[in-house]
Amino acid sequence: MPITAQHVRDTVDAYLADHPDEKDALSPLREAVEQTGDSVASRKEFRGHVTAGAALVRPDGRVLTIEHRSLRKWLLPGGHVETEDTSLRDAALRELAEETGISREQVQPDGDSPLHIDVHTIPANDAKGEPEHLHFDFRFLFRTTVDAVELQEEEVTNHSWQFADMLTTEPLRSRVMAAAGF
Repeated sequence: MPITAQHVRDTVDAYLADHPDEKDALSPLREAVEQTGDSVASRKEFRGHVTAGAALVRPDGRVLTIEHRSLRKWLLPGGHVETEDTSLRDAALRELAEETGISREQVQPDGDSPLHIDVHTIPANDAKGEPEHLHFDFRFLFRTTVDAVELQEEEVTNHSWQFADMLTTEPLRSRVMAAAGF
């Protein structure tokens, strides 16, 4: 069953139970869910839509980052949800496997709730006919002992295992560092 507005609401509520200080920062997401309903999971919903990402941590405290081809930025693996995704966490796992070749069997989820939810603007993409819009990125923590990566070269140009303190976004950085034991 595709991801529904109710699943998004429930995931946000669980997240806010742990991080109530982020309620105001997530108000654009909550408004978008109410305005768009289930289409909040569609990449064609340009009032804003959900995406899912994976913070993949090794025992040495390094986190996997990828260089996104079209955005030309270093990011966590992740992307748009698909109709076959049954949860936002499953979407993050699928995206991780697609972009890096690291399968579900090679990672261990660290809980059911997101580690972080980020609201950010995606610039217009005239080539795709997409206006500027918001992404509501649900980032989940996973653990692995894997080193090898096989990149999906259509979307990803490079990868790096960075120490968690190299992440620049807060509170993601401090939460990944805490999870990694630093």
